[in-house]
Amino acid sequence: MSYLFTSESVSEGHPDKVADQISDALLDEFLRQDQNSKVACETLVTTGLTVLSGEVRTTAWIDTQQVARRVINEIGYTKSTYMFDGNSCGVISSIHEQSPDINQGVVREREEDQGAGDQGMMFGYAINEADNYMPYAIEFSHLLLRELAAIRREGNQMTYLGPDAKSQVTIEYDNNGTPIGIHTIVVSTQHDDFIKPKDGSVESQKSADIDMLNIIRHDVENILIPRAKQKVTPRERKYFETNFKLLVNPTGKFVVAGPHGDTGLTGRKIIVDTYGGRGAHGGGAFSGKDPSKVDRSAAYAVRHIAKNMVAAGVSNEVLVQVAYAIGVAEPVSLFINTFGTAKIKISDSEIAKVINQIFDLRPNAIIKRFGLKNPIFLPTASYGHFGRTPYTKELKLLQQGVEVTKEVEFFAWEKLDYVDIIKEKFYL
Repeated sequence: MSYLFTSESVSEGHPDKVADQISDALLDEFLRQDQNSKVACETLVTTGLTVLSGEVRTTAWIDTQQVARRVINEIGYTKSTYMFDGNSCGVISSIHEQSPDINQGVVREREEDQGAGDQGMMFGYAINEADNYMPYAIEFSHLLLRELAAIRREGNQMTYLGPDAKSQVTIEYDNNGTPIGIHTIVVSTQHDDFIKPKDGSVESQKSADIDMLNIIRHDVENILIPRAKQKVTPRERKYFETNFKLLVNPTGKFVVAGPHGDTGLTGRKIIVDTYGGRGAHGGGAFSGKDPSKVDRSAAYAVRHIAKNMVAAGVSNEVLVQVAYAIGVAEPVSLFINTFGTAKIKISDSEIAKVINQIFDLRPNAIIKRFGLKNPIFLPTASYGHFGRTPYTKELKLLQQGVEVTKEVEFFAWEKLDYVDIIKEKFYL
């Protein structure tokens, strides 16, 4: 008997994602000026107001208002009718200095002895479904919203779109865990009140709402989904060709949205940020945290391990857990679960021992491996931290008060640069 699995995504205009992006933009600006900044920034957004808080230790000075307003405007909150826009919303900052108790547990005389910024466990996951070793449900959910945002920004079609949106994709699997196709797609998108009622009656308002919903559903079915299908590989396109159920704006109307409709907070979309509920999650959010916080850096490291393991052919699916004690460099544990899909004849615990020999999971080693002291985090704050394509870009950084241009790498934890090493170690 087949079974179903569902994941969701939210757009860059979702209130929680607005908060995540502001927090990561603040982090990036601190790192741009001082690469040794220790940052934990939290953001709240609501009707007409943005509140910035958190703890920072840095030599940098940044204009927090300017950073927050820039991000809000770039997302698309530029109209007063949204009741939240970058030019007019209030911005309050209560960012203060990091506790010296935390700092003394992290900073060491030798960089390699840098302790973990907190205790906790982090999970990395990979599966040979999508070409980027992500599960289909979360990958397709992100895809739909990236395309919806692209349509909104192009401004030629679906001109009623607002920045806030959510998607949800349900995948049907057979008894062997093989994907059969898409079972259900849900898309909820903010929109302008673009059809007005003929009069003030309830019936007239209902009629206008139904007309709007019909147009939006038609456009999702005939514009958004065909565009999404064109962005996947031919192998993946077949999953969109099943007779799936499509639900569009199930409440019937979505005009009151964004931070005016729901208050947004940093760190409330940790499942959207990772694997859509597949694998596991240690509970720690990412955005607004510098890489000394292993909630973020170690989660990137174990995703890198998991992805390279599956790509190397160790298993079809793998979950990697690492755990730390605050102030201690070496992890307290490393756990591997291949879910019975291992292609080598040794136990998961033996696989873990070999992986532990290959990868240095001390915080400083992770930071160096992926260049995590660079201001690379804003792009991670929407449409997932994993499954992304690595790229390089020239950025202007301050080094000892002098502006320099440096080429930095984004999403380096998605590189398949350890495949050959893993194959050699496991005799594959």
